[in-house]
Amino acid sequence: MNPNFVPYAYGTRAGITIIDLDHTVPMLRRAANVVRAVARAGGIVVFIGTRSDLRPIVNKASERLGRQGFCVGDRWLPGTLSNRRQFFGEDVVDQQRMIPDLAIILNPLANVIAINECAAEHVPTIGIIDSNVDPRLVMYPIPANDENTRTAELVAGILSVAGREGVALHEQDKLEELKRQEKSIRLKTHAYIKGKDN
Repeated sequence: MNPNFVPYAYGTRAGITIIDLDHTVPMLRRAANVVRAVARAGGIVVFIGTRSDLRPIVNKASERLGRQGFCVGDRWLPGTLSNRRQFFGEDVVDQQRMIPDLAIILNPLANVIAINECAAEHVPTIGIIDSNVDPRLVMYPIPANDENTRTAELVAGILSVAGREGVALHEQDKLEELKRQEKSIRLKTHAYIKGKDN
């Protein structure tokens, strides 16, 4: 067990660390609130899970967010963020948004390079943190078993549903803003016409 994980451990039995769910639940809730807020602000969320059993999970999670969700299911290529001009070309980088607003990592130890690149670009990270991982590796740790596919499915599901709610709120906010603008235009037009009549 990583010494920094001790506060999240309930205890050990037969040499196996038991994770304290009293810590997991509020930290998962906090992470879901972060995902919802980022999606509501129109941010891009990338799900990273680079084991073969995690690929369908990150695909499904990113699909829930529509155009605001992306995923990496094979391998994080070093330099994807830090060397993006060489990766994608100047034109692509200048014309498109290449840096996500949030990264969710289902297997953090295998993706330390991705986490470091996110940190260098000031991209907040959420990660499933097992007992052998330092919780400080990501910005928003979720203490849980990162080797269990069902755990990854549950966490990614909760976070992606929160993201989908944020996307819906974002669309609602845009509609309300359009209505406000239309009302403002109508009032100005009415005032202008009334002024001309006088």
